[in-house]
Amino acid sequence: MNVISLTVQILESNCFIVYSMMIILFVAFTMFHKNRLEATQNRIGAKKKFAIHDGGREKEHPDDEDDPDWLVPAIPEDTPHIPYKPIKRPMEEILQRSIDYYELMAKRRTVRSFSTEPIPQEVLDNIVKTAGTAPSGAHTEPWTYVVVQDANMKEAIRNIVEEEEELNYRRRMSRQWVTDLKPFATSYKKPYLSDAPALILVFRQTYSWREDGKKRMHYYNEISIAIAAGFLLAAIQYCGLVALTSTPLNCNARLRDLLSRPSNERLELLLPVGRPHEEATVPHISRKTLEQIMINA
Repeated sequence: MNVISLTVQILESNCFIVYSMMIILFVAFTMFHKNRLEATQNRIGAKKKFAIHDGGREKEHPDDEDDPDWLVPAIPEDTPHIPYKPIKRPMEEILQRSIDYYELMAKRRTVRSFSTEPIPQEVLDNIVKTAGTAPSGAHTEPWTYVVVQDANMKEAIRNIVEEEEELNYRRRMSRQWVTDLKPFATSYKKPYLSDAPALILVFRQTYSWREDGKKRMHYYNEISIAIAAGFLLAAIQYCGLVALTSTPLNCNARLRDLLSRPSNERLELLLPVGRPHEEATVPHISRKTLEQIMINA
């Protein structure tokens, strides 16, 4: 008797058991996938609901694009279009301005030692206004800039950052990452957070609220805030100040709570801003050449 015949004989003699096992497996398979489908539908449904607070009561509004009341542009649909006529400069001047601006920005360096000399409020206002001129998806302007000059608040921020950074350096960051930072003489200690006369914390708004209480989507909010941060750094350099492009890893929730920012905002950058300390030093580094970063296609 070959193997096939033996198998058929066993199945025929135990057909009740075989069919029962098949039914059990089919039911289990069906229930498993039914639960997974329901969980997926629940997650999708949760994403289509959001809550707002009205007089202490929580309301839910469906994110339903079939609702005509929902489909309202981020700016008024009848926004007029006006002529755009920037200064028309001769090409020789354009060339010279491109050289001058490059030479100015080429001198920009990240500084970790600051003078405590105060910055006039108007200067800070103008720097932030410049950042606010950056382009954004559908002109939703997904940014909030929190400017901190109070010594106690700066110290509180420093304490939070140093606590998290100590953990980052010891456990969270890879050994290669820590190694790559050694030439910059940086560690979890951040004295510049209390020394610098001002801190600018750049928060990215993932969404906001319309006047009717419905959610306003912020498209391309990540690239929009990145462009705005570039404008901010350029403005700082142009007016003769310096900054440190600090990304406070794992500090978002604690700093957001400290500064009473809403849950739709996420901290992207923390910039100490001021004059460099008289004894400040920076690593002697070079930048990639034009040939390394540009391709004429």
